[in-house]
Amino acid sequence: MIKDALDNRIAQFKAGYAAEEEFFTGFRKYFPSRSAVIELLDDFKFLMFPGYFDNESRAGECSDYLLGERLTHIHRILDAQVYKALMFRDGETLSQQQADQQARAICKEFMEKLPGVQLMLLKDIQALYDGDPAADCKEEILLCYPGFYAIFVHRLAHELFLLDVPLIPRLMSEYAHSITGIDIGPGATIGEYFFIDHGTGVVIGETTVIGDHVKLYQGVTLGATSTRRGQELSGVKRHPTIEDNVTIYSNASVLGGETVIGEGSVIGGSVFVCESVPKHSRVSLKNQEVSIQVRGEASKPIW
Repeated sequence: MIKDALDNRIAQFKAGYAAEEEFFTGFRKYFPSRSAVIELLDDFKFLMFPGYFDNESRAGECSDYLLGERLTHIHRILDAQVYKALMFRDGETLSQQQADQQARAICKEFMEKLPGVQLMLLKDIQALYDGDPAADCKEEILLCYPGFYAIFVHRLAHELFLLDVPLIPRLMSEYAHSITGIDIGPGATIGEYFFIDHGTGVVIGETTVIGDHVKLYQGVTLGATSTRRGQELSGVKRHPTIEDNVTIYSNASVLGGETVIGEGSVIGGSVFVCESVPKHSRVSLKNQEVSIQVRGEASKPIW
């Protein structure tokens, strides 16, 4: 009787697999491994900041042997995952040999970009250190700050996004989102010296463009005005452009693909912006009133 019940459940699940046209098809067995992608992020940390996340080197130092070993390991694992991602998306049109060749070319180009990514990250650390009086040293930012970790993951994911790698950039960005509370779409373009202070609740949409020396506080949303058209908006710029030297304070929302926040502007806390702002502007709420009311007494405004 137990066996009959088990057989019945198995048959029900198999019927569900067969009924769903978009999932569980043959070529989609080449699905990239989420755990392998997360482990790669750790490998990138070891590579770019030796000694801080491993016990093999002194801080900031790495022997040629260990560096070569790490690079070889990253290349091998990434190549396998990119191959699976390509087969996942294009397995009906690509042969295994073609996918293998494309994966090798993509990984070669990506690995060549890593020194440039490291330089960008060092500039991000400098921006965080210069802008946060609570930071005692740059090492504290590297080891402790969730804003920097989200930026670190984004810099890597964005390079893979630009190389048209399926799924892997999103796996990276959503992992960073899950542990930092900061959601950055892998397609977002972010300039040098980027600073996320505190960070919790920050959302940066996939088609956002951010210039240099931009500073965001917690709860900021750089989003779209509407997604009701769904897939019709794929590839359309629907998130704002933030020019150089802009500061956006906590819980502000800047929405829309045509919205441009001009260079040097300051967006105040809790502001809702859906249209462009000229350069060197200050945007804030007007006529706010906060009051305290004691039971049985009239409320008293405090500002």
